[in-house]
Amino acid sequence: MPVSHSDFPATASIHRAGVDMGGLMSVLSKHLYSTPMVALRELVQNAHDSILRRRLEESGWTAPARIDILPDAAANILRIIDTGAGLTEDEIHQYLATVGVGYTRRLREGGHEESGLIGMFGLGFLSAFVLAKRVTVRTTSWQSPDSGCRYVSSNAEQYSVAAMPARAVGTEIVLELKDEYHALTQPVHLHEILGHYCALLSEPIHIAGETEAINPEPPPWRRPADAPALLPLQQRKLEHAFAARFEHSFEPVCTLPVKPDGQSDAIGILWVQDGATYGTSDNRNLSVFLRGMLLDDDARDLLPHWAGFIGGVIESQRLTPTASREDLQRDEAYEATRHALTEALIAGLAEVARSQPEAWRRVLWRHNEALLGAALCDERLFELLKDNLRIPTSHGDLPASELLARGAVHVMLDHKAGFEGMLFNTLGIPVAHGNRYAVVPFLRRWAEARGVRLAELGTDAGNRQLFRPAPLSSEKQDWLNQHLGDGEELIAAHFAPQELPLVVVPDRDSALKKRLEEDNHDKQVSLAALRLARQFTAQIDDRHPARLYLNLDNPAVQSLLAAIDHQPSQAATAAALLRAFKTILASNTPGNANAAQSREKLSAALHQLADSIQQLTRHNPQEQSQA
Repeated sequence: MPVSHSDFPATASIHRAGVDMGGLMSVLSKHLYSTPMVALRELVQNAHDSILRRRLEESGWTAPARIDILPDAAANILRIIDTGAGLTEDEIHQYLATVGVGYTRRLREGGHEESGLIGMFGLGFLSAFVLAKRVTVRTTSWQSPDSGCRYVSSNAEQYSVAAMPARAVGTEIVLELKDEYHALTQPVHLHEILGHYCALLSEPIHIAGETEAINPEPPPWRRPADAPALLPLQQRKLEHAFAARFEHSFEPVCTLPVKPDGQSDAIGILWVQDGATYGTSDNRNLSVFLRGMLLDDDARDLLPHWAGFIGGVIESQRLTPTASREDLQRDEAYEATRHALTEALIAGLAEVARSQPEAWRRVLWRHNEALLGAALCDERLFELLKDNLRIPTSHGDLPASELLARGAVHVMLDHKAGFEGMLFNTLGIPVAHGNRYAVVPFLRRWAEARGVRLAELGTDAGNRQLFRPAPLSSEKQDWLNQHLGDGEELIAAHFAPQELPLVVVPDRDSALKKRLEEDNHDKQVSLAALRLARQFTAQIDDRHPARLYLNLDNPAVQSLLAAIDHQPSQAATAAALLRAFKTILASNTPGNANAAQSREKLSAALHQLADSIQQLTRHNPQEQSQA
């Protein structure tokens, strides 16, 4: 908002803020870039913009353009030469030597926004002083091809400009490198840096006089309009080869094109990585080029969080860089690009599923777990993936459709199978492992879409689908609690298979309440979330850590119940056998927190088993006399 004189008191004097040029130059030249190597990118970008400027301003100039990077290891010098527009003496003073004023920005603001010009802030030339102890610029402008100018400076604060004989139209920047940057005189090092930053620039860049440019081929989406049309397979091969150049950690499985959508001008290629992922893997790898120059090689936040297996290269002219041009401003163009990439991902995966079945099988095999979570983020992804993904179960990894049994899909909410595992193994029913990434929410969504029940074992709702409680007299209930119970809530019920006399099911709701009430857990949950969770768990009855279901369809249990009234001593012996059976099975449950206590219980159960058998087989004088 502009400040007017009315913003100040009438008696106040108005002063102009001072600028410490030395301090400003130090900040800009030494601290603007995250790595000094970015400075080389800035100087090549200036050369690129000079060529585009010449094309815009010098009518009839159609000669081939060229940027040369010439190292001289013996003299510790690096030269950057272009065939661009060059500079007049006035332009040196006005643009080259003035911080924050750039001719390129003036051209773009004058109607050449779509020209491909990169510069914006008038800061790029300062990068020369990051690398060099002295900078010399020799230049001849297309506007005065018969004369030249030479600029010399050691610190960007003071400089000299003098006339010199004309050279070829264009500019030569001579960097007398600081000792620590001597490596920039090695062609292999220059290839590494400029091949990284300048791979998509349209103007050819040559290092050390080499015939072949480091950027000889345009990216696949920039093929010349007059080039022969490619068949789909040829196009995919071209895109795959391009992706392999940028994907350093994994092999690309398939490519997904990114095209402008009206809101975003982003264009490029995404690809699915071949490395196997888990649900929490994040190997997102996105390089963003702004008008052909690499701006950010770790722009992963432009990709959705569920896409931890995606790499890509895009370019745009609308994204706004920060002053260092190493990051992007989070503005409307940024959000439009995020949306465009999500849409391109979803549409691309659907097209791979439709037209590339072999690649689609690899995608599903490598990223099944990550895709379980991804399917919950978008309805279109869910529709695409719901019948293709595999669920980890007690019978191995299976499609959700193969989990249907007895009219429901069954899921165990933790890894402690115990009696539940035995129950469903006996029935031959696969049970999904609900402790694995995204399994429970995916199955809830799948069951809803298919109109089937989801039985979540260990919860009240899940247990009601498996066990049909039946009443017992209070006397028998108390007797069974005394002889069979170990703190569980004992429930008489009908359930399958009838061969199984009893089942112990941990109470997951009670376990949840206990975790939320532990002090250590408070540190991991925000207070607001903790209050909401406790409002829910306050309704949970946590007096019993587990439920003991006694199978009324089991012949042994039926005999036990009949013996309680008429043969109490034999009933007590039979109950001791069942209790020992329960304890022995529980000892095989994985994840027992207290191993020593578990061993003590197992030892006691084995003694009880032996005692019960001895009682049942003990010599009975009455039976002998009857014989």
